[in-house]
Amino acid sequence: MKSRKPGIAGIAAAFDVIGGKWKAVILRELDAQTFRFGELKRQLPGISEKMLIQQLRELEADGIVHREVFHEVPPRVEYSATKLGASLNEALGPLADWGDRNAKRVQGARAKAQAARQP
Repeated sequence: MKSRKPGIAGIAAAFDVIGGKWKAVILRELDAQTFRFGELKRQLPGISEKMLIQQLRELEADGIVHREVFHEVPPRVEYSATKLGASLNEALGPLADWGDRNAKRVQGARAKAQAARQP
């Protein structure tokens, strides 16, 4: 049986929670700020309402996002990061920094690879 490198399970668990295009972005928006659904949607151009609802539900189920319903007319719902979500946001900081530093490099490498595949 092969031994696994330390941290592999932790990385897998973290990416299971934030995997996909939108979850980490949603969580970054909720960093230290509470949003109503419509406000959050406006902060995330390109996401469909259906996708935002789905991603928020999954983040809520994982204990990363808190959903608070105010029973008033009209009904109001607010989303915020939980303590667990805030700690995940802290961990995402260095990853976001890496992305900022290397996005152009990665795009260049992808373009080069794509050009090499063209006939």
